[in-house]
Amino acid sequence: MVKYVYDFSEGDKDMRDLLGGKGANLAEMTKLDLPVPPGFTITTDACRAYLEKGSVPEKLSVEVTKHLRGMEDLIGRRLGDSEDPLLVSVRSGAKFSMPGMMETVLNIGLNDESVLGLAKVADDERFAWDSYRRLIQMFGKTVMDIEGDGFEEALSAIKEERGVRFDYELTADDLKELVSTFKKIVKEETGREFPQDPREQMDQGIEAVFRSWNTERAKIYRRRERIPHTLGTAVNVQTMVFGNMGETSGTGVCFTRDPSTGHSGVYGDYLMNAQGEDVVAGIRNTEALATLGEHDEKSYKELLGIMRRLETHYKDMCDIEFTIERGKLWMLQTRVGKRTAAAAFRIATQLNDERLITQDEALGRVSGAQLTQLMFPQFDDEAEKVLLTRAMAASPGAAVGEIVFNNEEAEEAAAAGRPCILVRRETNPEDLPGMVAAEGVLTSRGGKTSHAAVVARGMGKTCVTGAEALTVDVNTHTIKVGDKVLKAGDTIAIDGTTGEVFVGDVPVVDSVVTTYLTRGLEEGLAAAKGDKDMIELVHSVDRLLTHADKVRRLDVRANADTPEDAARALGFGAQGIGLCRTEHMFLGSRRALIERVILSEEGTSDRQEAFDALEALQKDDFKKILKEMDGKPMTVRLIDPPLHEFLPDLTDLEVKVAVAKATDGKADEKDERMLEAVRRMHESNPMLGLRGVRLGIYLPGLFTLQIRALVDAAVELKKEGADPHPEIMVPLVGSVSELAHIRSEAEQIVAEKTNGYDLDVQIGAMIELPRAAITAETLAEEADFFSFGTNDLTQTVWGFSRDDVEGVFIPKYIEEQIFGVSPFETIDQHGVGRLVQEGVERARSTKPDIKLGVCGEHGGDPDSIRFFHQVGLDYVSCSPFRVPVARLEAGRSAVLD
Repeated sequence: MVKYVYDFSEGDKDMRDLLGGKGANLAEMTKLDLPVPPGFTITTDACRAYLEKGSVPEKLSVEVTKHLRGMEDLIGRRLGDSEDPLLVSVRSGAKFSMPGMMETVLNIGLNDESVLGLAKVADDERFAWDSYRRLIQMFGKTVMDIEGDGFEEALSAIKEERGVRFDYELTADDLKELVSTFKKIVKEETGREFPQDPREQMDQGIEAVFRSWNTERAKIYRRRERIPHTLGTAVNVQTMVFGNMGETSGTGVCFTRDPSTGHSGVYGDYLMNAQGEDVVAGIRNTEALATLGEHDEKSYKELLGIMRRLETHYKDMCDIEFTIERGKLWMLQTRVGKRTAAAAFRIATQLNDERLITQDEALGRVSGAQLTQLMFPQFDDEAEKVLLTRAMAASPGAAVGEIVFNNEEAEEAAAAGRPCILVRRETNPEDLPGMVAAEGVLTSRGGKTSHAAVVARGMGKTCVTGAEALTVDVNTHTIKVGDKVLKAGDTIAIDGTTGEVFVGDVPVVDSVVTTYLTRGLEEGLAAAKGDKDMIELVHSVDRLLTHADKVRRLDVRANADTPEDAARALGFGAQGIGLCRTEHMFLGSRRALIERVILSEEGTSDRQEAFDALEALQKDDFKKILKEMDGKPMTVRLIDPPLHEFLPDLTDLEVKVAVAKATDGKADEKDERMLEAVRRMHESNPMLGLRGVRLGIYLPGLFTLQIRALVDAAVELKKEGADPHPEIMVPLVGSVSELAHIRSEAEQIVAEKTNGYDLDVQIGAMIELPRAAITAETLAEEADFFSFGTNDLTQTVWGFSRDDVEGVFIPKYIEEQIFGVSPFETIDQHGVGRLVQEGVERARSTKPDIKLGVCGEHGGDPDSIRFFHQVGLDYVSCSPFRVPVARLEAGRSAVLD
C-alpha cells in the first residue's frame, strides 16, 4: 500500500523524489543525530493524489493523525493544548528548491486559549501574543489567500501610534490589540472567523501547500528552470522552536562557504529575538553571522562544528537554517546551497584541492549555463559613472535598465524589449514574475540570505540588496538617496559584484573569463588586473575546462560562415567547422548574379557567366575560411534555402509593375521578366518545397559552382603549403538516389581538380528529414559522414515552421504546460531524439566507423549535448560563442555517464 507520511527518522537524503529536498535533508540530519526538532513529511505521492482528485485522500488524514500522536507522545505535549501547547510549522518542500511555492506558516496550534497557556509556560506574555499575531498574519496570507497589505498596514499603524520603529518594541498589550485587528481583517476579507481548532489549522495548511504547487508564480519558476510540472511537492510538519523568546533566542541562515564568491569562511545572517521568516523576508536588516559569538558563544561554536560536519557529509557547500531557543541550538533545514556561477567554479576546485571530491566530481558540479553567465559583459572600470549608493553584493553581474516597481511593469518592459531593474523594499515569492522579467534586482532591505538574494543567485540574475540609503516609495513610483530622486522609467545600473548602484547607463566590456577563453590563460590573468578573486576564478575555469577537454568523447565544432566567425570559433576552442552555410555568400551585392541565373535560360552564356562570377567569389570566401581552419575540418553545406529567398518580394514586385503600367502604360521589361520568374518559383510552403538537394538537381550548375569553388580553394592552399580539410555536405537529402546523383558529380569535380594533389574531400549528407533518419543504413552507402540538422528535423517531425510558430503559439504551449521547453531550444528526446538515435544505429549498421555529428543550435544546448553523447555522436557543432559551453558539457557528459 502507498505510504503517505514518513517520520524524520524514517528517511534519508536519497529520498528526494518522495520526501522532497527539505524532507530528505531533515531526515538525513536526524540520522546524523543533529539537534533537529521532531516532525514528519507528507510525500509527493500525496500531493499528486490531491492534484489528481482535487481533495485530500482520506488515508492521508489517518496517517497524519498517527504520526502527529507519535510526535506528541515523544515531546510530551499536544497540538494546541490550552495548558502546554505543542505548536508546529508547515512548510512546502519540493524535490527542487522552488521560490514561488507557499511560504512557511509558523506557530500552528495557537488560538485564543492556547496562547494563554504558551504565555504561562514560557513565562513571557509578549512572546506568546507575538507568536499568535504572526500565525494569523501568515495563515491569512498564505492559506486563506488574503492580500498581505492589510496586515502590514495595521502593523505599521500601531507602531506609528506607539512611536516605535521595530516589531519587537511592541508590548504584549499592543500585540493583543493587533491580534484582534488581524482577526477582524480575516473576517472582513473571507467572511469566516480565523480557525480556532488546531487540527483544522494544520489540515488547511497542508492542503494549501498542495494547492501552491500550481500557483502562477510556481509555474513560472518551473518553466524557467525546466522543472517537470508532474513532480508535486512534499509537506513538512515540524515541532516549533522559538527564536523570538527574548535576547537569548534568535534565528538565522548560514552557508558553509560564501554563495556569492565561493570563499571559505563564516557566512550568513541572523537576528536575535526573531523568527526565521524575519531573516529570509528581509524585512529587518540582519547581523553578520560572525558576530553571533558575541551574543551566544556556546551556540556559535556548536553551529560551526555542525556546519563543517554537514559540508563534509554532503561534500558540498551547504545552506543551513537554525534557531536558538533560550540558548539551545536547533537545526531546521539544510540543503546543497544555491550559488553564483563564479562561486560554483571556485567551490568545485576548492573542494577538489581539499581532497573532498575528485576532479571528475568537480567537473560535475559546474554547468554550461554557469559558464555562459561568466561570459556576460561587465561594467567598464575606466568609464565615468555616477554613483547613487553602495550596498550588499548579493549576486554578481552587470545589469542596466529602466526602473520598475512591480511585476506588471517588469513584464511590460520585457515584452517591449526594454531592459529593466526591479526595485523593491524587499521581495517575496509574489515578486517572482517580475524577477524573471528583469535584468536585475535592487532592494533597500535584506542581506545575502534574503529572498531577493537567494532567488536571484538561483536564476543567475544580478542582485544588490540592503541598500539602506535608498528610500523606495511604491506609491509615488520613486526612489530617493539624499536629495537625488529617480522615478519609474529612469535608467540605473547595478553591479552585483561590488554592490554599487549607478545613475544612468554604464558601458560594458568583455568579462575576464571571456578574455581568457578567447585569448588564453596568460591574457585572461592579465585582464584580472591583480584582482585575487578574478585570478582565482580564471584558474578555476581553466582547470575544469581543461579537464573537460581531457575526458570528453565528443569533439566540438562551430557553425561559421565567415573568416571572422572561424577565427572567433578557434579562439573559443573549436576543433573545426561543422556547418558553413553557403547561402550567406549569395546576399548583398551578389544578389544581382542570382537574379541573372534566374532570368537566363539553361545552357546560355548569360547563365554561365553568372555562375563563373559566383564561383570566383565563393572560391575566395572558401579560401579565407579554410586558411583560418588550417589542419581542421570544414564542413560546407551546399546552398539550402529556396531560391525565391534571394529574389525580390512577390507583392512588392507586383505593385511596382502595376504602378508602372498605370503611370507610363508600360513596365520595365526586366521587372516583368523577374515578376514572371518570382511567380513561377513562389511556394506556399517553401520549407517543404524547392530547396536543398532538390534545388541542386533542378538547377544544374548551382551545386557545381560551389563544389568547384571549394575544391579549387583547397588545392590552391595545398600549393601554398597549407593543410585544408574541406568536407561537402548535401542538404535535405531524403533518398539515396539524390545523394548518389550529387556525389557522382562531386567526385568527378574532385578528381579533376585535385589531379596530382593529396586532398581527401569527404562527401556527406545532412539528416533533416524523418525519411533520411529511418533509411540511414541505405544513405550511408553513399556518405562518408552524416550531420543531423536538428533544427529542420524538429520542424519536419513536428510539422512546425519555426519562423511561424516560435513567436506565436510556442509561448502559449509553454504557458499551458503542453511543452516544458521549446523543442527548438532543447531537443525533443522522445520524438526528434528517437529519430536521431535510429539514424545513428542504422548508419553504423552499414558503416561502423561513419562519422556522425549534429549541426543545429541544439549542439550548444547543455541538455541536448548530454543526449548526443549518450546516443553516440562523434561531434557537436554550435555558434562560436557557445563552443566553450559545449566543451564543458561534453566533458560533464562523459563523467556523469
